[in-house]
Amino acid sequence: MPRPETPLLDQVNIPADLRELNEDQLSQVADELRQETIDAVSETGGHLGAGLGVVELTVALHHVFDTPDDRLIWDVGHQSYPHKILTGRRDRIRTLRQGGGLSGFVKRDESEYDPFGTAHSSTSISAGLGMAVGARLDGRKSNAIAVIGDGAMSAGMAYEAMNNAGAEDARLIVILNDNDMSIAPPVGAMSGYLSRLISSGTYQSLRNTAKAVAKHLPKPLEIGAKRWEEFARGMVTGGTLFEELGFFYVGPIDGHNLNHLLPVLKNVRDAEESGPFLVHVVTQKGKGYEPAENSADKYHGVSRFNVITGKQDKPVSNAPSYTAVFGETLTKLADEDDKIVAITAAMPSGTGLNIFEKSHPERTFDVAIAEQHAVTFAAGLACEGFKPFTTIYSTFLQRGYDQVVHDVALQNLPVRFAIDRAGFVGADGQTHHGSYDLAYLGCLPNFVIMAPADEAELVHMITTSAAINDRPSAVRYPRGEGVGVEMPMRGEVLPIGKGRVIKQGSKVAILSLGTRLEDSLKAAEMLEAKGLSTTVADARFMKPLDQDLIKKLADDHEVFLTVEEGSIGGFGSHVLEALSDMGCLDKGLKVRTLSMPDAFVDQDKPALQNEKAGLDALSIAKKAMTALGFEESDIAALA
Repeated sequence: MPRPETPLLDQVNIPADLRELNEDQLSQVADELRQETIDAVSETGGHLGAGLGVVELTVALHHVFDTPDDRLIWDVGHQSYPHKILTGRRDRIRTLRQGGGLSGFVKRDESEYDPFGTAHSSTSISAGLGMAVGARLDGRKSNAIAVIGDGAMSAGMAYEAMNNAGAEDARLIVILNDNDMSIAPPVGAMSGYLSRLISSGTYQSLRNTAKAVAKHLPKPLEIGAKRWEEFARGMVTGGTLFEELGFFYVGPIDGHNLNHLLPVLKNVRDAEESGPFLVHVVTQKGKGYEPAENSADKYHGVSRFNVITGKQDKPVSNAPSYTAVFGETLTKLADEDDKIVAITAAMPSGTGLNIFEKSHPERTFDVAIAEQHAVTFAAGLACEGFKPFTTIYSTFLQRGYDQVVHDVALQNLPVRFAIDRAGFVGADGQTHHGSYDLAYLGCLPNFVIMAPADEAELVHMITTSAAINDRPSAVRYPRGEGVGVEMPMRGEVLPIGKGRVIKQGSKVAILSLGTRLEDSLKAAEMLEAKGLSTTVADARFMKPLDQDLIKKLADDHEVFLTVEEGSIGGFGSHVLEALSDMGCLDKGLKVRTLSMPDAFVDQDKPALQNEKAGLDALSIAKKAMTALGFEESDIAALA
């Protein structure tokens, strides 16, 4: 299929080129930019709906503001594809989310037009305020513009930042990209007119004059004047909350109408008044692409697709996804136990809780992007005798860590954490890998931590977690499909802290935690072919460790390998400490720990990420042979 013709967009390599165009040309640029975005994502997959919703806004911002000297921060960064096209990366836009290609999010070391990395939400206002204050301290008159979605505004950090910003004399402009708020007033010509009026210098001057005059009036009149101003602004803008936080509120305005956007952004840019502005812009996810507009999730995240039909190219798997297995298992358990409740932080379908919600809507709680609240909310439910399953991606649970420590672990509350996207996640890259949960949970007293080797084991571990009523527990599992094992009709409650031996040998011991078990078994086959008898065991639990199993593997083998899809400081570190305490390291045992590298790993296919990390079958086998002192030529022959 031929690529769309984009004669005006072809003239824009960087935003400075865009600023050379006439305003009456910008609508065509936006149309061409939308088509280019659709075409590129159809080839790579990625986040589509959010980017399509901000096409006109992206064009307007880069036309009005002097980027990159004016700092433009996109929150969350998956809406930044049009921004990438306009900022010198169009020639690489079809490498999005691929190994060696462009990140699917905003990334500082990718472009000078990306002043702050934003792959987790709700950080832009804090970062923008820091940049605005930095400019003020340097004596520079530049703007910091934070574009934040209404979903990201549900996080407490956004309000912490706004509360601070209202007290600072800094040139911070927050663009509230409202693409889902039902409370937004209708957007039309009158709204656009009022927004231009309110953001104008004349209105600002009158408003400041009125405030100054009110201060010198007798108290009853001063109070009356202030109330009248608040009433009037509430009538025309609905921005009372933001005004109370110290922001000058403008909006709402139509985010797809450049005739509304451009004058308002110019007024805000040229405002002499100090202090922060909030411009409320109403947009539509998936705007301009009918399949996305008609989709329930507005094509939030897509695989490769046909541009004409919108049909996505999704491979069919013979095995269920871990996410689906979790959702189905928890639903069955809740059918029999009315104390089970489920909590997610704005990711019901991503965590499988959409399955649970169909059967138990009254016991499903989506708290929005508020992981800290989700954890403590679950702790409160546990106090009342309920069995909360707090279901959050590994990378997002990091945001609620203080609450995990102080509100759950310290009080020994039986909150259950279902940690999705553990390990490498592929195309979302370094910001979304579930790298650290074993390390950051493993150091906490009272926790039970499990990791299934396959989808059947996940059923047993969710069942086990539901039965643990005296302390917190966590089950971590990866993104994607299982390995295709036979599924149990019912889950079993596993003995806490006990692993299992899968294959018995005598020379090399491989102790795997989680879904690296399949590669560990393949590695054992390679080693057996070299005459090296190999035991493979599935730890099942990181905490508490199976001390008896670890001691037996150490006593009966010459080489002991641990394998995990997690960072250093995790499972292998705990096993090493146990071996040290048991005196096993004093007997000449050769121990090697295989984990994720001590580095942030870029986007790629998960299999390639594991290969580069040395966690695939070949790497495991080579590690064992190296420990045994084999020659380089013998080790190379494994490949």
